[in-house]
Amino acid sequence: MPIALKRSSTEGFWWRWLWLTPLVLFIALMAGTAIGETSIPIETIFKVLANQLFGADYAVDRIDAGIIWNYRLSRAIVAACCGTGLALAGVVLQALLRNPLADPYLMGISAGASTGAVAVAVAGVGAGVITLSIGAFAGAGLAFGLVILLAHAASSGTGGGRGIQAAGAIILAGIAGSQLFNALTAFIITKSASAEQARGIMFWLLGNLSGVRWDNVWMAVPAALFGLIICLWHRRALDAFTFGTDSAASMGIAVRPVRGLLITTMALVTAIMVSMVGAIGFVGLVIPHAMRFIVGSRHTRLVPAAALAGAVFLIFSDILSRILVTGQVLPIGVITSLIGAPAFALILIRGTRTR
Repeated sequence: MPIALKRSSTEGFWWRWLWLTPLVLFIALMAGTAIGETSIPIETIFKVLANQLFGADYAVDRIDAGIIWNYRLSRAIVAACCGTGLALAGVVLQALLRNPLADPYLMGISAGASTGAVAVAVAGVGAGVITLSIGAFAGAGLAFGLVILLAHAASSGTGGGRGIQAAGAIILAGIAGSQLFNALTAFIITKSASAEQARGIMFWLLGNLSGVRWDNVWMAVPAALFGLIICLWHRRALDAFTFGTDSAASMGIAVRPVRGLLITTMALVTAIMVSMVGAIGFVGLVIPHAMRFIVGSRHTRLVPAAALAGAVFLIFSDILSRILVTGQVLPIGVITSLIGAPAFALILIRGTRTR
């Protein structure tokens, strides 16, 4: 009887999400398109969408149509994809490393991706053959590999824990790796970039959606969907990994291939997002914790909840970045940090009190 009740509860959850997710995401995208330096009525947005998607012939001001279609809508979609990808990366890293502080930003993945992208864009690494995304992925993989090796060496040397499962060693290694690759990024910019390039890159490194267009949408949407599908497909494996690799192996999970696939997927997704919008902190750290309070720790619920919450969070952070200071657009990384740091402090305090 309890098993039947659990199954019916899970099925009910899936049906609720099936109907709720598109509605919530649609409302967030419409808000991201309507709200900005100049507010645009929802009716105008629908007319522009009808003209572009279905060949309708509604009379719409050309300036409004350009703002909606060429600027805000594509920007909102990419923001949603980045939020989804970073939140999923946080969920996966926290499960695989069994560390509540693991996320792409703290683990050095974002810093490595930034270094790879800057090396390609500014230093000319690859001589035009390597794209920004490939450079970012290479940097992300290199950074994460270095962090894991350093954590393994530190925990083995002190006798504290088994390899990369030593939580303190992982975080300290992540901080060291982040600082190293941030320093490499600054060195490349100082050595190879002009003054104008340096200003643009430093703004981009804080998270910038201003240059996002439809070309980026066609890259961001498949990346986010791919990451979501991989996480959903391995949701039971992620549940098992939260109890350790031995528990996962006892359940018949091929630990190394599955772990390698998940880490590679999340590094790739993070690299693609960073190559488009720069490094954005706190999304992969705060969103998974917040969703655990709401839907629990089972990844059947946590993965889709974190994906949706990350998308909505980054869309509304982008809205704030455009309207908080009149006549100026703030880097979105500033907004996510201003919101994420206090939110994470509250989650940390609440989690400590409930133990």
